[in-house]
Amino acid sequence: MDGGLGRAAPQGADTSIVGTAGIVGVGNMGGGMARRLLARGWRVQACDLVPSRVEALVQLGASAAPHPAAAAAGADVLVVCVVDAAESEQVLFGPDGAAASLAPGRAVLLCPTLGPGDVEQLAARLQAGGLAPIDAPMSGGPERAREGTMSLMVACEDAVFDAHLPLLRDLSSKLFRVGMRPGDGARTKLVNNLLAAINLAGAAEAVALAERLGLDAARTLDVIEQSSGQSWIGSDRMRRALAGDYAPRAHVTLLHKDTRLALEAARAAGFDAALGALAHQAFARAVAEGRAGLDDAVLLELARTS
Repeated sequence: MDGGLGRAAPQGADTSIVGTAGIVGVGNMGGGMARRLLARGWRVQACDLVPSRVEALVQLGASAAPHPAAAAAGADVLVVCVVDAAESEQVLFGPDGAAASLAPGRAVLLCPTLGPGDVEQLAARLQAGGLAPIDAPMSGGPERAREGTMSLMVACEDAVFDAHLPLLRDLSSKLFRVGMRPGDGARTKLVNNLLAAINLAGAAEAVALAERLGLDAARTLDVIEQSSGQSWIGSDRMRRALAGDYAPRAHVTLLHKDTRLALEAARAAGFDAALGALAHQAFARAVAEGRAGLDDAVLLELARTS
């Protein structure tokens, strides 16, 4: 397929445009990706249901797109960075959908955490329309997205991967090629996120136990971070929780959704993910108790009441 892109400009350089990327969904992660691409010399066409998110990017040089079709018009690549499969389908194939505005051979990065079956269906529809799907879920948080140091788990055809490697490298310094089959990126991401959820639930329980035992929680976390109990997500979230900071970088709803999808994939494979099921229960409890809109660091509050 055509649609290959030139080598991106060096970071921080003031150079000519290296390509045009439409990005639909410029919240925490999509906004970080947009900022990264702008800094790397890309023209960005940004679209989001929240106007202030788009306006913030316009101030940095992006163009505002009123709907997904406008974000895709004239773009070399479209990045879909919404929440779930239903939103992805709407962005691509709904009224003012992006797919119809893309030139043949252009690539579509599917970056949300989706079920493998949903990715397969979206990829098949894109391929039927002459487009090149890239199953590319992401991990690492908004700061890493802005810095280009997040992880991307990529599954696509060899020719598509090679053609869009400059873009992928601009977005991610931790680029993992996990296969050619659409859905394998999603499968890899669900395995990762299930473990992340287990680690976070475990970290919240451990810190709550430290408090119950009369220990200084922050000092105990210092020890954990240099010992066998360390996990990135545990340190990141528990530091915020101990500061009482639950402003949402990663909403509770995200790992609630992702653990559900992971458990569904496990059941389809005939696998009993017992610890994953317990972690999912912790996120389900947080949602049920009205904490869905908070950062998932709030699991510490729940663990304190156990």
